[in-house]
Amino acid sequence: MYLETVEMIGRVLMACTGEEDPLLVDGGDHADIASTIAFACAKKEKKSPAIIAQDLLEKLKTRPEMDGISVAATGPYLNFTFGSDYVGKSVQLARESGYGSLPKRPERVMIEHTSANPNGPLHVGHIRNTIIGDTLARTFRKAGYPLEVQYYVNDMGRQIAIVVWGLQTLGIARNDGEKGDHFIARVYIQANREIEKDESINREIERLMQEIERGGKDIEKVFRDAVDTCLDGIKKTLADLNVVHDRYVRESTFVRIGDMHRVLDILSRMDEGEDDGELFSVNLSAYGIEKKYILRRGDGTSVYAARDLAYHVWKNANFGRIIDVLGADHKLIGAQLSSTLRLMGEREPEILHFEFVSLPEGSMSTRAGKFISADELIEEVTIRAFEEVTKRRPELTEEERQAIAGSVAVGAIRYDIVRVSPEKSTVFDWKQALDFERQSAPYIQYAHARACSILAKAGEFDGIYEYEDPHEVALAKAIARFPAVLDSVVSDLRPHLLATYVRDLADLFNTFYRFVPVLKAEGKSRDARLALVDATRNTLREALQTLGIDALESM
Repeated sequence: MYLETVEMIGRVLMACTGEEDPLLVDGGDHADIASTIAFACAKKEKKSPAIIAQDLLEKLKTRPEMDGISVAATGPYLNFTFGSDYVGKSVQLARESGYGSLPKRPERVMIEHTSANPNGPLHVGHIRNTIIGDTLARTFRKAGYPLEVQYYVNDMGRQIAIVVWGLQTLGIARNDGEKGDHFIARVYIQANREIEKDESINREIERLMQEIERGGKDIEKVFRDAVDTCLDGIKKTLADLNVVHDRYVRESTFVRIGDMHRVLDILSRMDEGEDDGELFSVNLSAYGIEKKYILRRGDGTSVYAARDLAYHVWKNANFGRIIDVLGADHKLIGAQLSSTLRLMGEREPEILHFEFVSLPEGSMSTRAGKFISADELIEEVTIRAFEEVTKRRPELTEEERQAIAGSVAVGAIRYDIVRVSPEKSTVFDWKQALDFERQSAPYIQYAHARACSILAKAGEFDGIYEYEDPHEVALAKAIARFPAVLDSVVSDLRPHLLATYVRDLADLFNTFYRFVPVLKAEGKSRDARLALVDATRNTLREALQTLGIDALESM
C-alpha cells in the first residue's frame, strides 16, 4: 500500500511539473512523505521555491488521485499525509498470507556468502558473513527475485594440502561423535605446528598442490574426502543457524573444465599480463591498484585468484545480478578481482563488505588454534536462553523450554549480528542479545507471542478497519511500510534496515497495547483493534522469517 501510494504521488507530481524525478523523501515527523521538487522547478521558473510549492498545492487539490491524501506546503516543501482509507486498507492487506511479498521479477540473482575454507569449523568471525548473506537471500526471495545462493569451496589450495598431508602423515584419529569440521581443525592445527618445527615439510605441501592441479582420480579423491569431511560439519552448523545454500561450487571444477586456463590465456595476451618467470600477475596500476594481482606461481600451479576469476566469468554467464559478501580484509582482493574482470570486458560483482564481529575474548585464528567455534557460541547462548526461559516459564516442561530456548538462542545470535550496519564492527554482547526487555530478538519474538496470545483469548471477530486513535494510526502506517523496507534492502544491500524496522514495529505495538484497550474494548472498536493486532502479528511473523528467526507463538 505504501509503495503504491508513493508511486502514485510521484506520477502526479511529474505530471504537474514536467520533471522526471518527483524528489520524494521521508516525511519525518511532519508527514508520511514529502517532496523537494519545488527546488528543481525554481531553477527553471525563476521563482521562489516557496511560491512554487504553493502553486503546486493548488494544482494537486484538483487531482482526483489525491482524494484521501492531505497535502500541505510548508515553505518550499510539499508534505503528504495519508488518510483513513489508506490506514484501513493497509491493515486489511497486512492480514493476508505472505504479506510483504513483492511482485515476481525476471532478473536472476546469485548471492555467494560464507565460503569459509574447509579446514575447520565456522567460528564467530565467519558467521557475520553467513548471517548477512542469508538475510539478504531471504529478502531477495521475499522481494520476488529468482535466486540461487552459493558457497564457493576452496578445495585445492595450500590450506587443504596441509590438511591432506596431516591426514596422511600424522595418524590423528577422529573421536567418537566428533563433528567432521572439528576433526579437520585438529589435523590442520597439528600439521601447522609440525611445519613450524620442520620447514622442509613445505616441499611435501607444494608437491601435493602440484598433484591436485595436474589431476588424477586418486589424488582428487583424497582431497575431496578431506574437504567433504569438513563440509559435512559446516553444513550442520549452518543448518543450526537456519541457513541453507542452494549449491556448493568447488573451485577445482574450473580447473578441470578448462575455464581457469582460458582466463589465464586471455590475460597473458594482454599488455597488463606480466610473467617474470617466478610469477604471472596482472598489472592493475591503471585502476589505481599498485599491488600486482598474482594468478600463477613459477611451478605452474595457480593461486586462488585465478580460479575465482573463472568462477566469476561463469557467474556472469548464468546470472543477471551477482552479489558477493566479503569481509573488510578482502577489500583489496575484491578490488583486484573487479578491476581484472573489467579489464576482460566482464561485469563486476556487487560486493558487500562487512566489518567483523568478535567476542570480548578477542581475535580468532584457525591456524593457531585460537578460536571460538560457531557451535560453541550456539551452545553457550542456548544454555543462557534456557536459564532465562526457565525463570519466565517454570510451568512448562523441560522439552518445551528447550525448544523455546533453541529458537531464542538462534534468533538472538542472528539479530544481534545483523542489526548493525555492515560497515561497522561489533562485539557480540551475550546480555544484550538475550534481553527480553530491550530491543533484541527475544523482545521482538515476545511481541509476536503477545499478539498471538491476545488473538487466542479474543476468539472470533469481524474484520473492521476504522482507526482514529494516534497509536492505532501510527502502528498501521508502520505496518504498511514493510514492503518498502524489503525493497530498500535489495536495492541498497542493507539488511540491517529490516532489523531496525522490525524492532521499531515491536516498539509501536507494545506502546499501542499499553495505551489502547483491546480485549476490554467493545463493538466495532474491539473488532478493529483485534484486526490491527492480527495485522501486526502477521507482519512481525513475515519480517522475523525474512530475518531467519522463528516467530514463536508462546514464550
